[in-house]
Amino acid sequence: MKRTTLSLFAGAAALAAVTGFAAVSAPGDTGAETAEPAARLPVERTSLLCPAPSASDLAETTYTSFTPVTEGAEEKGTATLTAAADGAGAEAGKGGEDAESGKDGEESKDGKDGKPVLRPGAPGTPVTGTASGADAPALTGTAEGSHAPGWTVQQTTEVAAGTGRGLLGLNCTAPDTEFWFPGASTASGRTDYVHLTNPDDSAAVVDIELYGKDGVLKSTVGEGVTVPPGGGESLLLSTLTDVEQTDVTVHVNVRSGRLGAAVQALDDKTGGDWLTAAADPAGELVVPGIPADATSVRLMLFTPGGSDADLKVRLASPSGAITPAGHETVHVKAGMTTGVDLGEVTRGEAGSLVLTPTSGSVPVVAAVRVVRGKGGEQESAFIPASDPVGARATAAENRAKGTTLSVTAPDRTAKVEVTASAGTEGGTTATKTFTIEGGTTQNVEVPVPAGLKGTYALTVETVSGGPVYAARTLTGEDEDVASFTVQPLPDDRGTVSVPKAEQNLSVLQQPPA
Repeated sequence: MKRTTLSLFAGAAALAAVTGFAAVSAPGDTGAETAEPAARLPVERTSLLCPAPSASDLAETTYTSFTPVTEGAEEKGTATLTAAADGAGAEAGKGGEDAESGKDGEESKDGKDGKPVLRPGAPGTPVTGTASGADAPALTGTAEGSHAPGWTVQQTTEVAAGTGRGLLGLNCTAPDTEFWFPGASTASGRTDYVHLTNPDDSAAVVDIELYGKDGVLKSTVGEGVTVPPGGGESLLLSTLTDVEQTDVTVHVNVRSGRLGAAVQALDDKTGGDWLTAAADPAGELVVPGIPADATSVRLMLFTPGGSDADLKVRLASPSGAITPAGHETVHVKAGMTTGVDLGEVTRGEAGSLVLTPTSGSVPVVAAVRVVRGKGGEQESAFIPASDPVGARATAAENRAKGTTLSVTAPDRTAKVEVTASAGTEGGTTATKTFTIEGGTTQNVEVPVPAGLKGTYALTVETVSGGPVYAARTLTGEDEDVASFTVQPLPDDRGTVSVPKAEQNLSVLQQPPA
């Protein structure tokens, strides 16, 4: 996360100042050497949090764990997922040699009986587990050593009927201290919950703020919410305010501790999905991977600062940038949520929304609600504005059929490499390279492992050119129903930048200037 990276650099700078461990010359030296660029090294520890998947007795949930092979990573490692019901629940995964050989006994079906839901395996091979019904708990997880760089867990739930029926999916998220969710709702027909998961052994305290079309929705219920150690909480948004609003932005601000947060948005008519946190407020945003057959796209925006924002709206299509008719620009009032219906904006082609300031840059958060299908077969999903792929992004649980990978280069042409892992039950890796022209979005032909059995993972790596954004769409196995879910693919945080340093204690011996 951004704050973690900043803390790392601050610590490195402080160490250099105190001990002289830095690849720079002392004051007064001549012929000073230029500091070498920072190296990118594999992370050694990764934390992930998965919310409780569903309150429906008809829910069937699949978890898929995957760590990509990372050059320079440690040879050994472990990964664990623990039920968050009481902070010391059943193991939902076990790493290391036992995990890789699969000798830990029978797998659990729900994570509540002391047996693992899944056993994260060796890097390069995905592993799946399942849970059924309404009582599957939230999960907290930690990966170390070889299992840590880019560790990804996909949680996908199928609900056959009822409010929120359809396909609900998300990438389990890293803990943090602040989250923005444009796209929530307290309107009649919507049942939205904010899920909070605490990975630590001390309680976390959080404030939940709601913003509608006229500004903040007053509520004292969302102030000072306590999430117990190792526990999970879910709060119905309509209990935090008595105001019905079509478009609501949820702000989760952690006073003490850290949390994972996600909003489960359930609709009486158009199914439901998870709304994950939007990228941090920024002046320019990209919402990647809007399905080509979207029948309705609604854009929701919010600016947390004290200034209004005016944004130019463009659709990056396969043929280039298009300005949606009637929606060339959008005005976002400070502290108020703005919703804009874009209709069938993609018109049968792959597309991503690119939002840029018309004049002065004002930080904004954004997400879209996408609907596919017609009449009683409609299904909805949410796509928040995303960070770029960066060095590498990872998507677990892909299928031979029903997987679409959308890649966007909003500015300059870029080249990406897409790798399919081995399958959960067999198959060998496959790799393809694609060139994405600047200003376009392409649904690329994803590689499929030879001899695939089960599901597989995809990694997307930026090879050259400008920044790229990506999203993966999963569709349900029933071709008569429009069930789907979309996950943006930001950098998987598999590596971290570490400045080049060497011992130079002569810095401490220099006389004062």
